[in-house]
Amino acid sequence: MSIVSTLIVISVVGFVVVNSPGWERVQEAFFNPKYAAAAWPKIWAAFGRNVALFLLAEVLVLAFGLLLAVMRSLKGPVFTPIRGFAIIYVDIFRGLPGILVVYVLGLGLPALGLPANPFFWGLVALVLIYSAYVSEVYRAGIESVHPSQDAAARSLGLSQSQSLRWVVVPQAVRRIVPPLLNDFIGLTKDTALVSLIGVVEAFRRGQIEYAGSFNFTPIVVTGMLFLVLTIPMSRFVDWLVERDRRRQMATAR
Repeated sequence: MSIVSTLIVISVVGFVVVNSPGWERVQEAFFNPKYAAAAWPKIWAAFGRNVALFLLAEVLVLAFGLLLAVMRSLKGPVFTPIRGFAIIYVDIFRGLPGILVVYVLGLGLPALGLPANPFFWGLVALVLIYSAYVSEVYRAGIESVHPSQDAAARSLGLSQSQSLRWVVVPQAVRRIVPPLLNDFIGLTKDTALVSLIGVVEAFRRGQIEYAGSFNFTPIVVTGMLFLVLTIPMSRFVDWLVERDRRRQMATAR
């Protein structure tokens, strides 16, 4: 019944849109099959750079974000400078607009004589930005583990670092998979920011095609590619959340 009602709503909305007075102009400007077919091969090829950026950044963000979270979770006065560095880092890169970080790294650092590699600096910018967000997700997971777990590990002779590595962090990681995936959905979309410093990825290629035809269809094609990548990830997150909810309910019983 839910499928039927959904199809009815979609059909009604589609009928209203298609029969609107300005639909022909919108279709010509945004949904033109001729321009879509012409732009598709180039945009698809450029989309590989977005995927490469996402995969590389994801691995580095997972590692660096965990390191920051562990640094911030260290206890004792001797670790105060390390905790302070982690706090300052997270505050800075969560507070700065991502576009500003991309500009500073992609255009500012090469001006200092460093190698001008837009792909590399775009990757570094994304890692710096998202590591700050992901570290807070890790930290929330670490703090959600009951202190008795750490105390039990320490009573067995494990050091603080060993307790974090073998007891606390594994439990924390299992709890934070859904929010981590949500951050990575955002990372997928933000790979388009590297176009600002000269990387010809899918969005930049769509802009180039638009500039040559003065038709927005290539931009729409780019958006559809991002949807094809992010929607399955969103549904996977929903499935994980529902699975965890059922597991918790079964445990409570």
